[in-house]
Amino acid sequence: MSDRKMNRLWTMLGAALLAAGAAASQAAAADLFNGKDFSGWELQTTPAAPLDSVFTMLPDGVVASTGQPSGFLATTESYRNYRLHLEWRWSGKPGNGGVLLHISPGPMDRVWPVSLQLQTKHGSTGDLLPMAGYAFAEPPTSAAGASPVIKARMAGDSELAAGQWNSADIVSRDGTVEISVNGVAQNKVTRASPASGRIGFQLEGAPYELRRVNLTPLD
Repeated sequence: MSDRKMNRLWTMLGAALLAAGAAASQAAAADLFNGKDFSGWELQTTPAAPLDSVFTMLPDGVVASTGQPSGFLATTESYRNYRLHLEWRWSGKPGNGGVLLHISPGPMDRVWPVSLQLQTKHGSTGDLLPMAGYAFAEPPTSAAGASPVIKARMAGDSELAAGQWNSADIVSRDGTVEISVNGVAQNKVTRASPASGRIGFQLEGAPYELRRVNLTPLD
């Protein structure tokens, strides 16, 4: 076989392996919402409310939330090393909200559990907040003694206009958490503790919608 044919063969084989790897990675991704009901999720609010009075399954895999009462919706399963992709938009006036990572047992901060919050609050999207005693290595950017404690986003505002679908991509690996919002790298923390836990969405008064909440294990 000539060198040219051999090189072409190796090129084709390499392309096939890359395609197979991409397909396997895609196959490993799972939507955390099944599109039918809220199996695998639980709601914790103050005052207590039935889950179906706060969250509704809409067509095309969209999950709508009233945004109240205060609290959070969380997976029943815990996760450590993963890539999480999610999309959200404000269905009414933009307001306050967040994605809770590594939700763990422990003392609550009012209605908030031990967790790392990715802020989706309008105008502050990409900030990270250690909730109820959560910790990471990097110093906060908020003033000493301020509440809440905040590690502000690293880049300019990458949130889209109200009503448009925003996306967040989160990579968690052995205590390192990296955040991108609409394709812009916005935050990173290391030695995060706890390094694993449940995943959830805050309720802070503003209605919003979710879709394409996909998790890919990295173990």
